[in-house]
Amino acid sequence: MEIKTLGYDHPDVRKLVADVQQEYVVRYGDPDESAVDPADFLPPEGLFCVAYQDGAPVASGGWRARGAADDDPSLRTGDAELKRMYVVPHARGRGLSRVMLAHLEDSARAAGRLRLVLETGDKQPEAIALYRSCGYTPMAGFGYYKDYESSLCFAKVL
Repeated sequence: MEIKTLGYDHPDVRKLVADVQQEYVVRYGDPDESAVDPADFLPPEGLFCVAYQDGAPVASGGWRARGAADDDPSLRTGDAELKRMYVVPHARGRGLSRVMLAHLEDSARAAGRLRLVLETGDKQPEAIALYRSCGYTPMAGFGYYKDYESSLCFAKVL
C-alpha cells in the first residue's frame, strides 16, 4: 500500500469523499452537512491522504487544524480534527484504516498538533471500535453535530 498526500480537489479524493458521503446517506439518511473547506487540508494547517493498492485508491483520511479559536469549549489550542476516514468496501477488513490512522497521527504530530479529535456516529460501529482500539477516548461533543444524540466524539493526545 502506498499513501499519497493530495489536495482535497484531486479526482481520487473527490471520488472517495463522495463514496463516504453515500455511506452516511445509507446509514443516517443524509450526507454529512458539517462545513468542510478544501483549504483546511493544505499543509501545514492540514493534510489529506489517499492510500493506493495496485494503483487504485482504496482509503482516505485527513486532518485539519482546530483549536480554542474555533469558539468551541471542547477544542483546545493545538487540536487537529480527523475527517473523512474511509475504506472502499472491497478493501475492508485488511487493516487499511489502522494504517491510514497511524499515518495521519504521525503527520499531525510532526506538524506540531497536540491532540487529534473526531466526531463519528452511533451507526458506525466499525469506526468506533477502531478509534477505541487505537487509544481514543470519549470527549465532549463539538462541531455541527454536537447536539445530536447519535454523535460521538473522541480524542487522543499525540
